[in-house]
Amino acid sequence: MTTPQEILKLIQDQNIQMIDLKFIDTPGIWQHLTVHKDQIDENSFTDGVAFDGSSIRGWKAINESDMSMVLDPDTAWIDPFMQEPTLSLICSIKEPRTGEPYSRCPRVIAQKALDYLVSTGIGDTAYFGPEAEFFIFDDVRFDQTQNAGYYFVDSVEGRWNSGREESPNLGYKPRYKEGYFPVSPTDTSQDIRTEMLLTMAKCGVPIEKHHHEVATGGQCELGFRFGKLIQAADWLMTYKYVIKNVGKKHGKTITFMPKPVFQDNGSGMHTHQSIWKDGQPLFAGDQYAGLSQIALYYIGGILRHAPALLALTNPSTNSYKRLVPGYEAPVNLAYSQGNRSASIRIPLSGTNPKAKRLEFRCPDATCNPYLAFSAMLCAGLDGIKNKIDPGQPLDRNIYELSPEELAKVPSTPGSLELALEALEKDHAFLVEPGVFTEDFIQTWISYKIDNEVNPLRLRPHPYEFALYYDA
Repeated sequence: MTTPQEILKLIQDQNIQMIDLKFIDTPGIWQHLTVHKDQIDENSFTDGVAFDGSSIRGWKAINESDMSMVLDPDTAWIDPFMQEPTLSLICSIKEPRTGEPYSRCPRVIAQKALDYLVSTGIGDTAYFGPEAEFFIFDDVRFDQTQNAGYYFVDSVEGRWNSGREESPNLGYKPRYKEGYFPVSPTDTSQDIRTEMLLTMAKCGVPIEKHHHEVATGGQCELGFRFGKLIQAADWLMTYKYVIKNVGKKHGKTITFMPKPVFQDNGSGMHTHQSIWKDGQPLFAGDQYAGLSQIALYYIGGILRHAPALLALTNPSTNSYKRLVPGYEAPVNLAYSQGNRSASIRIPLSGTNPKAKRLEFRCPDATCNPYLAFSAMLCAGLDGIKNKIDPGQPLDRNIYELSPEELAKVPSTPGSLELALEALEKDHAFLVEPGVFTEDFIQTWISYKIDNEVNPLRLRPHPYEFALYYDA
């Protein structure tokens, strides 16, 4: 634990003039305010730094816009992308007039999820390990007007460029669905990924690995160690910040969109998770795949509430273009120790009970991680409290099942609208524990419908011209 006094001493000793205060909005994008060091004192870590919250998406109305950013001293790092030495700190949001944590702040919601875990007596620590995939593109262009709409992405690795005049074209382009683990020269992003990984380490993220991913066109993944719920969400936001800015430095553009390339694998965020109590893991046992009964009940909760969960873990319209059969996407609401087409997988962990965990494979990195992790924890705890049976594991190849057998396996919602409808019907497991408020759930649903679902539904799609122009 780092104290406010230690942060203030760091600022003084290193003569840091600028302090960058970062916080996350409702949809999941970092926002920031940079202040001079004279604006920061010990009270900043308890009372916060005042700002206007009226322009933050999903937050305050203009007539009640005063808010405070409360600095977390454990999140300090020197920003590697700013010319002037600048100390970065992640903040939670407080109501300055009442002194209460702001109920729509995602980081506050995550803290309430942890408080709820402790209050149940089931455990005291929730660990999360997200694996966020992304694409490195060389160029992106898109627009939508009244009389036109298009997108264009490009990568030197794109298989679609095998015939492009590149003076010379060397031909090393990963084939569709065959981009997993190739060496150079097919893998062109080794050095940039290494820089991304080492820069993350300088920002306090415990790094592990990096590699090319399955899709052509520059799909990649970096790995970092699992952490406690809020810590893991902080690290994921740092991960995205570092990757995008290192990419920009090299003239590359990074996207975490789940499905930016047609007919190839999309980008997910497989999320490992477990619960501990008194320093001991609770998911290891003598049940299926070495799991405990508590872990199986947790899986039961995730599967029971999955349609509603996906409104928070897969919150973009684009998310559901990834969640389709045929692209290693986890569309089947079942669990298995080896079947990657199941939405929950139990990874191999050897004989070490501390490594026993489950992997929820549906989420993607368009989610707000504080909300997504909190919702998954609430669903799992609901499963434990109500002893929800997850049913039998799905260890067979899903593509070998008969139509009758396949009909018995539930699947993920087919669109964001359907997931939001599921959340509207099923959110007591989020609200009754006091983690999410009814106000937040309704605000989330309304925001997504008004700003994403309906605007997309109203616009002609380019492919509709191919289908219907000659009608």
